[in-house]
Amino acid sequence: MSEPRRELPPGYQEQLDLGYVFGGLSTFAQRPFVPHAAQLAEWKPDVAVMGAPFDLGTTNRPGARFGPRAVRTQAYEPGTFHLDLGIEIFENLEVVDAGDAFCPHGRVEQSLDNVKAKVAEIVNLGITPIVIGGDHTITWPSATAVAEKYGFGKVGMVHFDAHADTADTIDGNLASHGTPMRRLIESGAISPHNFVQVGLRGYWPGQDVWDWMAAQGMKWHMMDEVHHRGLDAVMTDAIAEAMNGVDYLYVSVDIDSLDPAYAPGTGTPEPGGLTSADLLRALRRLALETPLVAFDVMEVSPPYDHSDCTVNVAHRLIMEVLAGLAWKKSR
Repeated sequence: MSEPRRELPPGYQEQLDLGYVFGGLSTFAQRPFVPHAAQLAEWKPDVAVMGAPFDLGTTNRPGARFGPRAVRTQAYEPGTFHLDLGIEIFENLEVVDAGDAFCPHGRVEQSLDNVKAKVAEIVNLGITPIVIGGDHTITWPSATAVAEKYGFGKVGMVHFDAHADTADTIDGNLASHGTPMRRLIESGAISPHNFVQVGLRGYWPGQDVWDWMAAQGMKWHMMDEVHHRGLDAVMTDAIAEAMNGVDYLYVSVDIDSLDPAYAPGTGTPEPGGLTSADLLRALRRLALETPLVAFDVMEVSPPYDHSDCTVNVAHRLIMEVLAGLAWKKSR
């Protein structure tokens, strides 16, 4: 196997470093910008962060198309040494920013195809994709690309959300942020028996959808259960359920799984959700304890954010996953 080729053009690193003083090129955590598949193949990173600036599937407040840019540029950079794990993340895990999938305005099918193609470019090289959305429609093409790499029915899913996103259609649309999990199950990409949802609450969907979910054999842990048992106990069950008989795990986070007090910048805020402290630790645990091969953070809508609260927590959710992967690789 050839050695990785990791060379930046002259002046490139200087421009990346300027990101810490509000200049230069903005990438996730000022990591190298490696947008092309041929470059990724030479670089051989462990993880590639990419954006999916798409919100045409949104039913309430739009703006998630600005999520990828905001998470890169507006989040306060916290440093790279993880205090709890005692590890320098990027000394133990090679991470690059692969840029964004092209999501042309008004072109739903083309946008979703482009997201799938870009995720496939990453995952087919054996690199772990981290996808910043965008609305939750994106998880349909993203998880499909991952399942095509590792095998349909071989990838479990842990999905944090206020909403189940398992409707058949929304206003007649198959592709909506309220339908992606149903599409993944119907296609066979993710087995319903390994599809586990955490943090569901509120007043949607209706009984017919819950009946469909139960008939498929899906698993879910309502927010009421999290409140009474604690998220750590729930996660022990969720990991066992998602990994029963499969070899890999995809983790998807809708930022509205958090209480709006922690993440106001989202399209469908639902009071009574998770705390940021709990979700950060849950994601770290998933990265440490499971064969995680893909991760996404969806529904960050910067126009509705306050003091960059939501973009900061979304940024840190990614950092926790990276820290867990770094620690695991270093052992």
